Amino acid sequence: MRTDEVGRDGRRGTDGAGPDLGGPGLGGPGAAADVMTVRDRTVASDGVVTLTLARPDGARLPDWAPGAHIDLLLANGATRQYSLCGDRWDAHTYRVGVLREPGGRGGSAYVHDALTPGELVGLGGPRNNFAMVPSPRYLFVAGGIGITPLLPMIRQAELVGADWSLLYGGRTRTSMAFRDELARYGDRVRVVPQDEEGLLDLDAALGAPSSDTVAYCCGPAPLLDALARASADWEPDRVRTERFTAVEQGPPQRAQPFQVELARTGTTVTVTPADTVLAAARRAGASTLSSCRQGTCGTCETTVLDGVPDHRDSILGDAERTEGDAMFPCVSRSVGDRLVLDL
Repeated sequence: MRTDEVGRDGRRGTDGAGPDLGGPGLGGPGAAADVMTVRDRTVASDGVVTLTLARPDGARLPDWAPGAHIDLLLANGATRQYSLCGDRWDAHTYRVGVLREPGGRGGSAYVHDALTPGELVGLGGPRNNFAMVPSPRYLFVAGGIGITPLLPMIRQAELVGADWSLLYGGRTRTSMAFRDELARYGDRVRVVPQDEEGLLDLDAALGAPSSDTVAYCCGPAPLLDALARASADWEPDRVRTERFTAVEQGPPQRAQPFQVELARTGTTVTVTPADTVLAAARRAGASTLSSCRQGTCGTCETTVLDGVPDHRDSILGDAERTEGDAMFPCVSRSVGDRLVLDL
């Protein structure tokens, strides 16, 4: 199984031009973001709220496609990524869903407990690591808040007349957001609360491998791992996933320091085993946006001009890794003793 393998233009998205808001996520040299107003905040289910965002002057927002996400820069210094789950044809507002994470780092708690309509937040993106590819049929599988990127995909499938079905699992029925929006689709949607029906039957949902079906799944790691086992016989590019957390990686391919030439700045830096390419490049003056620093959000994607990267992200598929023309310097490294990056 691999993640989205659509062209990188879709994944890179459009970075909103605006003031440098700093902060620990998008902060740093060249870190710019739009300023947005929280227009509305609504409780969507137990533990989930939705935010409707707009520019203070009501101006048009960058276009986006199903699967896209944004970086939300909060006043408490947190930067978090949230999937866009509203109407992509509404050019003036974005909608995201935010799950309260009791064991999190404070971002979701701030959204749930402190953020109110009228307040300003920073916005980076949108960008897309989970782009929807054309297919006559789709199988959507969601676990909990993983429903959010799938909502626009369902609307798109309806728009183009594709066949589709959704298997939606959650801890309890009351914790599963957007059930009211999904109700109009009738038996295309199967809602499976774990406390009532147990875990999702992925083998039954997937069935035999099909050449006319693409499966999209978003949810917690145990669900994605179970899907990988259930879809082992499927063609890799027909099962596409988006993860909340980074995939566990083995040791780097190279244990020694290596050189990184920054083509735009004309500087060469040494990256030690204890350092990251991103940190070393920033110290040398390279302007690079970043956010998650775990290889999951796609913000820091950088073009590789020469050398072979050691890909350690949770975004690129096998074919993209083989191409080797882009990397995420927050986590990825070098196979050889030299890389040349477009920085």
